[in-house]
Amino acid sequence: MKNKILSLFALVLLAGTVLSACGTNDNNAGTGDTAENNQDNLLAKVQEEGELLIGTEGTYPPFTFHDDSGKLTGFDVELAEAIAEKLGVEAKFMETQWDAMFAGLDSKRFDMIANQVGIRDDRKEKYDFSDHYISSAAVLVTKEDNTEINGFEDIEGKKSAQSLTSNYADLAREYNAEIEGVEGFNQAIELLNSNRVDVTINDKLSVLDFQKNRPNAAIKIAAEHENAAQSGFMFRQGNEELVEAVNKALAEIIEEGTYDEISEKWFGENVLN
Repeated sequence: MKNKILSLFALVLLAGTVLSACGTNDNNAGTGDTAENNQDNLLAKVQEEGELLIGTEGTYPPFTFHDDSGKLTGFDVELAEAIAEKLGVEAKFMETQWDAMFAGLDSKRFDMIANQVGIRDDRKEKYDFSDHYISSAAVLVTKEDNTEINGFEDIEGKKSAQSLTSNYADLAREYNAEIEGVEGFNQAIELLNSNRVDVTINDKLSVLDFQKNRPNAAIKIAAEHENAAQSGFMFRQGNEELVEAVNKALAEIIEEGTYDEISEKWFGENVLN
């Protein structure tokens, strides 16, 4: 009888140990799930780490470029910094060439891209965009003494300097131009001035800013496209929380007048619509 009681007591102790172990495992699993959820939720990860990783060119004035002191600045840079401040984090910019930015976003080097990326249906199939923060038309740029090219229909068979995956390269292809790949706007102008290409298509605001800062540059706007394009911050799909937070921050920046201040500084007017 005594042996039976001892055996029963041992079984009770064993069951308690097993239950205790299970409880410990459940608690650990909960902690692991929280960490895993933070990894899955990009907004939570950004806020936990305290920085928003932003892909940008750094060679595309007045949107993203280095000033005379070497500091990264520009319209997109200042707007992205204001967004990050609203999120309570620091904006950390990671510079790369235009054609490498999309791959950088895909490989999770960046959390978002701020580089006047046009909102297009084909891109929306793979990426998510914020609400638009700029509207601008494409313009056709030639050398100042060019009298043969006066409209987009005149660039068929002509060489056009373009970033290969940009909206403007697509527009040049629509008019059957021959594409000469470049890394950015400045290189396109260099090729144009050295007579290695006939034209370049780019954003009107960028060209006007270039002409303002380089009044002696022998280039001109030969034509302006009828359709204005809208640009937004770009994200990997599946990060709705971050996109919504950025949209909320952008709306607040517009409502408070911060957007007007940044836009007036760089363009002399509101360029939202």
